[in-house]
Amino acid sequence: MARSHKPRIVAGLLVGALLTAPLIAVLYAAWGLMGLPFVPYDMFDLMARVLPGRVITSGIDMMVTVIRTLDIGPTSVVAKAAEHALAIGGLFITGVIAGGVLFGVLRMVDVRRAYGVGFALGAIFGIAGALISLRVGQTATTPPILSGVWILGVFLLWGMAFAWAYRRLAIAGVAAASSTETSAMPASAAGSPAEQAAAAPVSPHDASVERIDRRRFLIRLGGTTAVITVAGAGVGALSRSMRQSDVAPAGPRWSSMHPLPNAGAAVKPVSGTRPEFTPLEQHYRIDINTVPPMIREDQWRLNVEGLVENPIEFSLEALRRYEPRHEFVTLACISNPIAGDLTSTTRWTGVSLQRLLPDLHLKPAATHLKIRSADGFYEILALEVIRSEPRVMLTYEWDGVPLHVDHGFPLRIYIPDRYGMKQPKWIEAIEAMDHSEPGYWVTRGWSQEALMRATSVIDTIAVDMMVITADQRTLIPIGGIAHAGARGISRVEVRVDDGPWQEASLRTPLSELTWIIWRYDWPFQSGEHTFTVRCYEGNGTPQITTRAPVRPDGATGLHSRNEMF
Repeated sequence: MARSHKPRIVAGLLVGALLTAPLIAVLYAAWGLMGLPFVPYDMFDLMARVLPGRVITSGIDMMVTVIRTLDIGPTSVVAKAAEHALAIGGLFITGVIAGGVLFGVLRMVDVRRAYGVGFALGAIFGIAGALISLRVGQTATTPPILSGVWILGVFLLWGMAFAWAYRRLAIAGVAAASSTETSAMPASAAGSPAEQAAAAPVSPHDASVERIDRRRFLIRLGGTTAVITVAGAGVGALSRSMRQSDVAPAGPRWSSMHPLPNAGAAVKPVSGTRPEFTPLEQHYRIDINTVPPMIREDQWRLNVEGLVENPIEFSLEALRRYEPRHEFVTLACISNPIAGDLTSTTRWTGVSLQRLLPDLHLKPAATHLKIRSADGFYEILALEVIRSEPRVMLTYEWDGVPLHVDHGFPLRIYIPDRYGMKQPKWIEAIEAMDHSEPGYWVTRGWSQEALMRATSVIDTIAVDMMVITADQRTLIPIGGIAHAGARGISRVEVRVDDGPWQEASLRTPLSELTWIIWRYDWPFQSGEHTFTVRCYEGNGTPQITTRAPVRPDGATGLHSRNEMF
């Protein structure tokens, strides 16, 4: 009974893993060193833009839920790391499957065609990768032609490496069989050694020798690719770290040289309450990119077009020449669940869009501005909002230093009372229009208005800060935050178990646009208790108590915590 000595599909899956890991590492190193495209991230970014909105938002919901349930770190940081892992894992798995498919195809053709098939595989992946990177263009800082040639070349080598590995495995199998069968072959047998081995009877010894020879080859291949993978990953990580340090905010921060405007407030935050003023390094980041667009200030311009008398452009320096506006602001993501951490507060600096409006020379028919970002994100803003709200501003600094590249450098917009989904970063163009249209996330099933919901949160029940009063009562400080966008907070109340609502003390906020810190000194009682908080907006409107998920309008409901004393 004859059998083929061609490598099997399972060997192709293994070779796919061994060759795709170093491919990703080489792409990563080249991205870090020279700014060449990193294909896994570009592929992931494209999927995030073309998949149906319900699929994307379901993925976001699942990711946030898992991160909060496992409590594995800040949601925005862990979510971004998960995106990176999914992007890299997606290309890796694709490469593994491609190896199995390639070996399956090659088992049906002459082994001498292996290089042609491998070349075709590399060309398919290379052309697809180049087109994706050229379309998305998020990771590369090199010219498009160079980026395309690089991607095509790397994937062609990857495809040819598959063919080389297949031929070596086939030769190893043939050589192993030939070495044990040649002596038993009649002298008159015709054909090449490979043909003779393929037609020869199979003995247990033959199969054993074949497995050993192939195993040796795979071990050597694995060792070589492991070195390349580790070296590429290390070089890429080091290079990326150095590049990111070059774009970190420079100079002293405003908060390091000035007291906060409410520094003398009578109500003091309870220990364990989140920082009233968020350090920049802890500010949440949610956007549609695996990595942010890399924009050079000297090459950037804000282009104003559409229904204007004449197209105009502004440099960042030109925007800085306008009288700056400074606002302490709390931003929140519409995906932030009740008591989530996708919300932060800092001091923003920019130019009021209301002040800039006359210099845009809009035509009378203009009613809306379409604000577009370098990453393809966009949102629509009505001119009536700008004309009625001077705090709508194009921001270029936070806490007294330039925006970090991760958070919108060189320019982003702030719109009071709206979730972050309505506020583009990395702005590069403004188009004046005579109509409205759905924004990026609105077309994907999220709220048209995205008005920030009133919310209140218990951050801490500070058992270690209990206070003994003069009348020998024991008080446990409870603290947290409350926020209602630009509408302010007039009252916060705390309930213990099914008892009456008790009014908490409110700390003077940083501004009418920020969250407010509250505290309640609870008369201690031993046992297990449930603490619940609610708030009222500045005009007395109560917080919505009905529980609702984040999609499509933002989460609502009361926050509670159970504690045993």
